[in-house]
This record gives sequence, C-alpha cells and structure tokens, in this order.
Amino acid sequence: MSGHSKWATIKHKKGALDAKRGKIFTRLIKEISIAAKNGGGDPDTNPRLRTAVAAAKAENMPADNIKRAVQRGTGELPGATYEEFSLEGYGPGGVAVLVDINTDNRNRTVSEIRHVFGKNGGNMAEAGAVSWMFHKKGDIVIPKASAKEDDLMGIVLEAGAEDLRDDGENWEVLSAPSAYEAILEALKAAGVAPASSSVAMIPQNYIKLEGAQATQMIRLVEALEENDDVQNVHSNFDVDQKLLEEVAG
Repeated sequence: MSGHSKWATIKHKKGALDAKRGKIFTRLIKEISIAAKNGGGDPDTNPRLRTAVAAAKAENMPADNIKRAVQRGTGELPGATYEEFSLEGYGPGGVAVLVDINTDNRNRTVSEIRHVFGKNGGNMAEAGAVSWMFHKKGDIVIPKASAKEDDLMGIVLEAGAEDLRDDGENWEVLSAPSAYEAILEALKAAGVAPASSSVAMIPQNYIKLEGAQATQMIRLVEALEENDDVQNVHSNFDVDQKLLEEVAG
C-alpha cells in the first residue's frame, strides 16, 4: 500500500472524529474563494469551484458560508486577498515534500513553513527541486470490502480512470484530473463509497522509512498540516501501516 494512500485514509478517519471543524472550514473557504476568483462564481462552469463546494457540503458547511466565500472570491463582498503557491523541501531520509499554500501574507507563511521543516528534521528547497517527482492526478481510495475488483474495474475504466491499484486493504483509482468528477459520480451511482478522494499530486515513486526517521516524517507532515495557510501536503514517503496509525493516532 502506497504511503500516499495510507496517509489519505488515516487523515479521512481522523477527520471524521476531528473537533477542529473551524480549521477545516477555514481551508475550504480559502479554496472556494480562490476557485471563484480564478474561474468565476458559477459551479456549473467552474470545475474547481464545483469540487470545492462539494467538499464543503461533505463537511456540512452551512450554505450561507459557502455563498459568502464565493462572493468574496468574485469581489461581490470584501475580504482578504489570498495568494496561491507551492513550497518545496525535503524530509528525513531525503523524502520529497510539496506544500500547497493559500495565504494573505507570503513572507509570514514562508517563514513559518521554513521553521516547521527545520524543527522536524527537514529543510526547505528551491522551486522545482522536488515538484518534478509528482504528477497531478484524481486519486480515489476505496475499501476492498466495498467492491469486488472486476466490478470496480468496469465502473472506473468506463468513467475514464487510468489505473486501478491493489493497495492492500484498499483499491486506489488514479485518473487525469478532468475525469475525477465523472468517476466519483459513477461510483456514487453504483453505491460505492470511497474512503477518501481528492485531486492530488501523486509521486512517481516512494521512499521507505523506518524507525526514528519514519516517526519524524509523520510529525513533519502533521506539523505542516496544522498551519492554517497550508491547503495540502504531498510527499513520497512510505511507512509501515501499523507505525503510521500509532504515531498519527
């Protein structure tokens, strides 16, 4: 099972029990606002906004909050102006780390992220140092108990998936970002519920970590994700499932 898939599944489980709903809402509101700013306020013609609104509804965000976030993005309401960019670095064992940022203060955020890397056995890197190791993909993780391989294969390939991987306890469906929504809709129509789903930066290969390096890497990712300006953390680490659950728990 890939490190990415393990972490995505565990984050989903933690999220279901996470009392920090304010932090979840903050990130979703930023994403909705940026999506509306870049592509307009109509979800029917703005796929990124449509995905962001769907994610907000899945977290039970009130409709008024979603509407205001869209209006701030389109300029109909006053609000902070967010800048979107990525930061790159290395974690313990030379693991590649790509951090998606939405912030209203670049200098503050860069300083904070640099501090988090240094405190947790990593270091920041120049732009382009690790981003070439990742490809943007639709990534859907489905528990094996939810679907048989042959049935699932037919559903996702017909909807535009590129690959169906056996990831231990789960199936992992990879696709071009443009096919992501169609695959989710096909799964929904078939009554198959994903454990997690997102458009993410998927690494081309993984680095296996053990012992102290593995623990330190998990702490680094968690510390990065605690920052309010961090939208997503992508990495190519792989860690034993049991250790990941113990440390992340």
